Formats: sequence, structure tokens, C-alpha cells
Amino acid sequence: MRREFKKKSKVLLIDDNYEHLAGIRELLNLEGTFDVVGIATNVTVGLNLIKKYQPDVVLLDMNMPERDGLQGIMEIAKLDLDTKVLALSGYDDADLIFRAMKIGAKGYVLKTMASAQLIYAIEEVLNGKIYLPLALSSRFFEYFQQTFREEAEKMLNYLTQREEEVLELLTQGITYKGVANKLFISETTVKTHVNNIFQKLQVNDRTQAVLYAINNGFLTKKVKLAV
Repeated sequence: MRREFKKKSKVLLIDDNYEHLAGIRELLNLEGTFDVVGIATNVTVGLNLIKKYQPDVVLLDMNMPERDGLQGIMEIAKLDLDTKVLALSGYDDADLIFRAMKIGAKGYVLKTMASAQLIYAIEEVLNGKIYLPLALSSRFFEYFQQTFREEAEKMLNYLTQREEEVLELLTQGITYKGVANKLFISETTVKTHVNNIFQKLQVNDRTQAVLYAINNGFLTKKVKLAV
């Protein structure tokens, strides 16, 4: 009877702390389902090893001298390989987590986490999932929501006074013709303003523009200004 052998997943480690590197390498080798194809103490060497071995996943320290982990994630993305990056850090910094995930990291783990949790994180990322430990996920999503709100408010600030007037009337359910009559402009001009609003708010239609305005405090802002 022929025995089936599962192919080991190739893992590459990048961390300027050699002792930590050696510890993770030993842990993964003992696990038996991973093949640590290389280790590096800086991003430059790590990138060369990635090109050579094309690993399935890279464990990348975020805090390193010269080129840091964020730069490393971007450089790995440029290689256009099917290599997934799992960010490693000693800090539960919400901004760092957000930035790492935004530019392509598939997960984020703390160096202080238990060995079993690190193994689980690697397996989740290899299976095409996003991994964030429960302790970090709530911080990440709170930060994400706050950042999203701030960006949304900035985009609303890009509107001209006339575009704000048009958007305010649209939120009242007034037609383009009705907006034109109220503002004493042509319907064609209204449509031009509406198209500009769509572009600035990055939406595709009137309904999305109105919902964007309502959800991001546009009407509250107008009320405050009126008072």
C-alpha cells in the first residue's frame, strides 16, 4: 500500500533578533509540517531569499533598522509571487496593525504569543484566511472605523459650497429639476455638480451619495453651521 506524504509548506523568517529567529525555526521544524527554507536578519537579504525559494509564507518582523517591516511588505508585493506575509511584532500598536494589513499583510501576531497560537496563525494564513488574535482584532477594527470616519469627513470637506448645497437638497429627496429651481441654476449644471460630488466621495449614484452624507455626519455639520 502506497503511503501519501503531505507536501510541507515553505516558510521564510525575517527578524533582526537572531535568537528569536532560531527559536521560531526550531519550533516550526519540530512541528513537522513546515520547511523553513531560509532566515534573514534584514529585509534586503530576506527579499533575495524570497526570490530564490519562493516561500508560501513569510514571517516578517515589523520593527527593524534600515528597512522596516512595512517597507518589506511593499517590496514583497512587488515580486508578484503567491507569498503570504504574516507580520510579527512586539507591540500591539493599532496604527501599525492597520498599516500592515492595509498594504498586504495577511495576519499580525505578537512575539509574546504562545507557540500553538503562532502555528495556528501560520496555518490560517496558508489556508487563505486573515489572522488577527482576538486581543488585537477589536483594537484593529476600532482604529479602522475611526480612520474611516476621519477619511470620510475629509472627503466631504473637498466639496465646494455649491456642491454642499446640491448634496443637502438631494438628502431631502428633491429631484434634479427641483434642485435646479431652488438654486436658480439649470438642470444640466445640477448634473455637473452631482457628477463632481460622485467623484469626490467615490460613489456611483445618488443613493450612495445620500447614504454617505447621512452616515458621515454631513447633515449634523450643516445643522451646526446653521445654528
